[in-house]
Amino acid sequence: MNKVKNFFKNNWMYIGAGIVIGVVAFVLTLMGNPANMGFCIACFLRDTAGALKLHSAAVVQYARPEIIGIVLGAFAISLLRKDFKPTGGSAPVTRFLLGMIVMIGALVFLGCPLRMVLRIGGGDLNAIIALLGFIGGIAVGVVFLNLGFTLRRSYDLPKLEAAVAPASSAFLLIILIGVPSLLVFSETGPASMRAPIYAALIGGLIVGAIGQRTRACFVGGIRDGMMFRQFHMVYMFVAVILTTIICNAFAGKLHFSFNDQPVAHSDFLWNFLGMAVVGLGSVFLGGCPFRQLVLSGSGNSDSTIAVLGMIAGAALAHNWGLASAAASATAEGGATDAGMIAIGVCIVLLLVIGFCNRKKVS
Repeated sequence: MNKVKNFFKNNWMYIGAGIVIGVVAFVLTLMGNPANMGFCIACFLRDTAGALKLHSAAVVQYARPEIIGIVLGAFAISLLRKDFKPTGGSAPVTRFLLGMIVMIGALVFLGCPLRMVLRIGGGDLNAIIALLGFIGGIAVGVVFLNLGFTLRRSYDLPKLEAAVAPASSAFLLIILIGVPSLLVFSETGPASMRAPIYAALIGGLIVGAIGQRTRACFVGGIRDGMMFRQFHMVYMFVAVILTTIICNAFAGKLHFSFNDQPVAHSDFLWNFLGMAVVGLGSVFLGGCPFRQLVLSGSGNSDSTIAVLGMIAGAALAHNWGLASAAASATAEGGATDAGMIAIGVCIVLLLVIGFCNRKKVS
């Protein structure tokens, strides 16, 4: 009994945060977001890149308020908690490249780590295959960390530098609401499925605030479990999964299968390898895409560079046909030939980055 009591005493904040994230994500799907996609950092950055005309894939173009909300929510909490830290200058070019690589891996799978757990909560068994690849990629990253991998230290920066991400997010929100004609909006496809702006923004603010307060990171949780036997963030992710399973079950939307899943494909190998790339690349970055977005709102310009890399990677993925196609009633979907080649190139680049950034541990 004492063990159970101590467990909840030590982990209640993380479990509660996971429950809230799961509920918010589910509510957003009820209000218009694609099923199993209350949040997806990769997909929503990709949609935003399309809205800004960085790619021309007509079905994935919309400036997602959830992304804006996450950055601004993290920004607000960091100010309230006096945790806004203008830092940066750690291997910016490498971080930009890693952001591109992580995005390409995510778009081959069709989701970021957050959407991966939401897909599991919706019954998508393909996401379990992806989770195995994700854990494998993180495990390889842990090996590199133990070999001394580092992108070197960050430095204190002027506050103006750190304000770029939240200011840009606020500016995009003003454009979305006040001058939407400057943006592109999908009329069909996943990006045409969207919750009302106010709901998406509020959901993003809540999740961004939670991310800043708990320092939630899908990569960091598994990494810390492997390296230090610290599992509090893993419990958060389990809470997200269980919450979405319960919500989907009550709504009659729980469907355990590999096939007929929304905005997904059952190409097992490439689901596995796509998320392995995301796992390894995120270890090198020091956090998953969600964590990078939260940190960018908290003053970390290194994370802002990584997010910009993800946006560039999303544009590249759709301009060059690297992103996988979702299965439909008329097509099986899956990774493209170009996407398969890209994953191979990404793995080689990650290994090169890993080996070239080792520092002897004294």
